[in-house]
Amino acid sequence: MRVLVTGGAGFIGSRIVDLLVEAGHTVRILDALLPAVHREKPAVNSAAELVVGDVTDPAAVESVLRGVDAVCHQAAMVGLGVDLADLPAYAANNDLGTAVLLAALARHRIGRLVLASSMVVYGEGGYACPADGPVRPGQRKTADLEAGRFEPPCPRCGRQLLALPVTEDAPLDPRNVYAATKVAQEHLAAAWAAASGASVVALRYHNVYGPGMPRDTPYAGVAAIFRSALEGGRPPRVFEDGGQRRDFVHVRDIARANLAALEHDAAPGRLIPVNVGSGQPHTVGEMADALAEAFGGPAPVRTGQYRIGDVRHIVASSARAHALLGYRPVTTFADGMRAFARDPLRA
Repeated sequence: MRVLVTGGAGFIGSRIVDLLVEAGHTVRILDALLPAVHREKPAVNSAAELVVGDVTDPAAVESVLRGVDAVCHQAAMVGLGVDLADLPAYAANNDLGTAVLLAALARHRIGRLVLASSMVVYGEGGYACPADGPVRPGQRKTADLEAGRFEPPCPRCGRQLLALPVTEDAPLDPRNVYAATKVAQEHLAAAWAAASGASVVALRYHNVYGPGMPRDTPYAGVAAIFRSALEGGRPPRVFEDGGQRRDFVHVRDIARANLAALEHDAAPGRLIPVNVGSGQPHTVGEMADALAEAFGGPAPVRTGQYRIGDVRHIVASSARAHALLGYRPVTTFADGMRAFARDPLRA
């Protein structure tokens, strides 16, 4: 199969490229190599063809689609954003870029797409109240956060909630700019699939970490931020009380899920969302502790600070990934964190 990987020189995209090449596929990469992401020219798999171009540029996209059987769309501006001034850049890179790609796919009659989505589309994860059953808590109140009350209460009776794995049929509830653009990407891809008879698998990544993560950037994932602090001799600063539950999934497992999705005979005319996690929920505090211990200190600090728009708990149910794609994560939390303490990061 001839596969185009947009963003294929990036943290996740480069791992997908390596795995596709290893599996015997022919791979072409479209990557803008933006200085904000690549301060140095990245090394890419020598067996893949690298085309430098922006997914928002129709001419660049047209030039790379000839002879392509499937597309793995990883190109995106990631992270939660610094402030609302980031809105135009997120909308252009993520949503306009996806629209340009989909229009070109329709012209070339390419009917197989794997889309990099994210767990941020859900907002908060799954919750159940002992009195009211399954509920969807709203955004946490500033007064509660200031007082150190970080757990979202039941929106009906105010009781403490039990956090549950989130499934793909949960309502979408984007709570920041990045999340809104990922929801828009899914909706654009679903509309394209319905109109063209194509198939889309939208992989909703949970918290991805591993070698090659970008360092020292406000848009980086929390694992890279903690690792950068440790390298600088500073303690990782954990927001709230560190009790936020997440699903930390290794980038190699994310790549394996993409390969499985590309090789899967998905239903035509629709988009299928699929959670991709590790199946091993841990708190942010546990992750910081494990990383600091493996690195050799200093110990993390629970700051009590918070960010409006952050969610408390979001953990994946990977049942659909298991059933549909045969996906089974390989890297355990303990092994992954020990390795990540010494893994090379990207400048």
